[in-house]
Amino acid sequence: MRIIVCVKQAASLGDEVGFTGDGRAVDPDYLDFALNEWDAYATEEALRLREAQGGEVVVVTVGDEGSDPAVRRCLAMGADRGVRAWSDGLAGADPIAIAQVLAGVMREEAPDLVFCGVQSSDEANGAVGSALAALLDMPGETCVVGLELASGGAARVRRELEGGLVEVREVQLPAVITVQTGINEPRYATFRAIKQADQKELAVREAAVPTAHARVVRMGEPVREHHAEMIDGKAPQVAERIAALLKERLS
Repeated sequence: MRIIVCVKQAASLGDEVGFTGDGRAVDPDYLDFALNEWDAYATEEALRLREAQGGEVVVVTVGDEGSDPAVRRCLAMGADRGVRAWSDGLAGADPIAIAQVLAGVMREEAPDLVFCGVQSSDEANGAVGSALAALLDMPGETCVVGLELASGGAARVRRELEGGLVEVREVQLPAVITVQTGINEPRYATFRAIKQADQKELAVREAAVPTAHARVVRMGEPVREHHAEMIDGKAPQVAERIAALLKERLS
């Protein structure tokens, strides 16, 4: 069984923020980068399936050399191979464009199962997995919190729904699964495994640049026009003050 896990080196903000000269992105000097949290769970689930069923786990990312650490962390966890697809024209690509690049890699690799994290911690679009399933014409299941292989080349999945509900479905493989946090406990990589992962060669593939479906026009901090007012007193006095404030705002 060949399982592909799509991963991302996600960005997180510190206490301050600054923007690039064109105002369309956060200055990288204000960002920290690490493997996307959801993707760590997806990688762990792929490794557990491989340990039970055999086969290989291939980790794929779309990004420049700055994305290598995310792939290498997954290799240190136990993934067999790492692939990075990139072209300079992909900088700032939208989720659909990213899915198109990933789809090209999937067609070459012919996986039995594709895992994605439900979303990325930095952009939280939650769109890549579903778009990838559509592009590959594969069944897609989202927000999966449990998975086991079934007979007849199928998998039984448990999907997290709103209100604490769980839906149980059976999906025919190959399929694209987006993995929710909490499905397992991602393993820690040993120091030796980290050193070995650093020595592994990543396959770098030139990616065609798809048509953009969205673009960032401008980024900026929200304008703060008003300050909060703390209202003290008993309920009648508080209610009277709230009514006065509403009347003032609406007048």
